[in-house]
Amino acid sequence: MKLTPEQRIQLHGFNNLTKSLSFNMYDICYTRTKEEREAYIAYIDEQYNSDRLTSILNHVAEIIGAHVLNIAKQDYVPQGASVTILVSEGPVIEVPMESFEESPGPLPTAVTMSLDKSHITVHTYPEYHPDEGISTFRADIDVSTCGEISPLKALRYLIHSFDTDIMMIDYKVRGFTRDIYGNKLFIDHEINSIQNYIPEEQAKLYDMIDVNIYQENLFHTKCRLKAFDLNNYLFGYTKDALSIEEQKQITDHLKREMDEIFYHIT
Repeated sequence: MKLTPEQRIQLHGFNNLTKSLSFNMYDICYTRTKEEREAYIAYIDEQYNSDRLTSILNHVAEIIGAHVLNIAKQDYVPQGASVTILVSEGPVIEVPMESFEESPGPLPTAVTMSLDKSHITVHTYPEYHPDEGISTFRADIDVSTCGEISPLKALRYLIHSFDTDIMMIDYKVRGFTRDIYGNKLFIDHEINSIQNYIPEEQAKLYDMIDVNIYQENLFHTKCRLKAFDLNNYLFGYTKDALSIEEQKQITDHLKREMDEIFYHIT
């Protein structure tokens, strides 16, 4: 949508608003033995090593229109990885007005804008319980931008990239900027739910709950995958290798784990 000069707020100097998107995902797997648990952790570390995570964050930078200044990445022992990307701003005159509109955003496309005082980070936490038979993979992604560009544009691609069971998504607008008359502006776009920025084809796959504090410009959405196929939660074999009673016990165990994460973590 192209805004007319009358529709656009004239600011005094740079837009100082900071917009932060936190995307936290949980993948759950049932691992019966120590060997299965170790194999699952090794698989996750290979699939989401620092190189793969760097590729994902680079695509995020492209989607929100960022010019990458610096990349720091690390694979940890015994497991996990971290990546931090710093980005910079380009001349605003080069930016199409359409890119300012808050929207779900595309999958990876061409760069449209750069920004400064901003960063994109990811940290991974593969782990397992030695007795309970549950292994989990958690990833925390933060996209923080300064100015008019929106980190919400990265949400569609992040959901697509991690294809996960449970997501906790937070969006916060911090600080303020001023218009030419000196009035403080604490937010520069309309939003009533993060769900508005999740495309329909993705949203219909999840049960979602909102916890929003509008006066604080703080938005929180929990998402849990609706469909449950036990085969998707077994590592190295299918449910055909299990008795009906074993299938029921493992299903109950997995669903209890998901309930605890979905309803108790914010």
